[in-house]
Amino acid sequence: MSVLPLVFTSGWASGINAYAVVLLLGIFGATGVADDVPEALQRPDVLIVAGVLFLCEAVADKIPYVDSAWDSVHTVVRPVTGAVVAALLAGESGSLPELAAGAIGGSTALLSHLVKAGTRMAVNTSPEPVSNIVISVAEDLGVAGIVTFAIFNPVAAAIIAGGLLALGIAVVVILIGRIRRFLRRRAQRREEKRIVTAGGAHRPPG
Repeated sequence: MSVLPLVFTSGWASGINAYAVVLLLGIFGATGVADDVPEALQRPDVLIVAGVLFLCEAVADKIPYVDSAWDSVHTVVRPVTGAVVAALLAGESGSLPELAAGAIGGSTALLSHLVKAGTRMAVNTSPEPVSNIVISVAEDLGVAGIVTFAIFNPVAAAIIAGGLLALGIAVVVILIGRIRRFLRRRAQRREEKRIVTAGGAHRPPG
C-alpha cells in the first residue's frame, strides 16, 4: 500500500505538535509496533530530544499568549518537521518519491499549523485561561489518537485528518474577526512597551 495516507496524516499532526509525531513514531518503531518507521526516528538521542521538547510544548501550549508566541517560533519548525518525517517515511517504503512526500507533508503541516495558530489567537481574546488548557489537551489527545490509528489503518486516519483540517480552516474563517482583534491588541502592547522603554532611556538621572 502507498505510504501517501501516512504521509498526509503525519503532516497534519506535525502542524499541531511536531514533537509528539516524532516521539510517537519513534517509539512505535523502536518497540516493534510498526515496521515501516525509519531508523532515524528510532534513535535514542532523537527520542530524548523529542520527548524534552514535547514536554516544553505541553506546558507552553496551555498558557495564554505564551502559546501564540510558541506558535510564531514554530511557523518554520512544524512544516519542516512535517516535510522531513514525510520524506523519511517515503524513503523507507519506496512507494512514493521522497521529494513529493516532503512537499505533501510540509504543506499539510503548514496548513494545520496556521489553523492551530489562528484558533489560538481567537481563543486568547477571551480573558479566562481554561479554554487554552481544554483546547491544548484536545489537540494533544487528537494527535496521539490519530497518529496511533494511522499505524494500523492509514487510509481511515488520513480521511479523518483531512476532515479535521477542512473543519479547522472553516473555524478560522468564522473566527477571523477575533483573530484580527488579537493582532491589534498585540500590536498595541508592543507599542506601549516601546514607548515605556524609550521613555526610560531618555529619563535624566535623578
